[in-house]
Amino acid sequence: MFPEHRDLIARLRQDDPHFEKLFDQHNELDHKIIRMEKNAATAIHADLNIDQLKKEKLALKDKIYDLLLEANGQE
Repeated sequence: MFPEHRDLIARLRQDDPHFEKLFDQHNELDHKIIRMEKNAATAIHADLNIDQLKKEKLALKDKIYDLLLEANGQE
């Protein structure tokens, strides 16, 4: 995620607990979605849940990007 900001992400994860929490939540949702999509039985019964998780993941990604821009002085 955001390879152009790799160094900034590493610094913020170390220095900013809020940023680290958002980043970790995003990664957890990503892994959960992948697991659910790989399990066909789960995916069939959980399409709406997967869609909701994807929306939450996207919202976290937007927040992370905003924090990256702010930290980079590009607000």
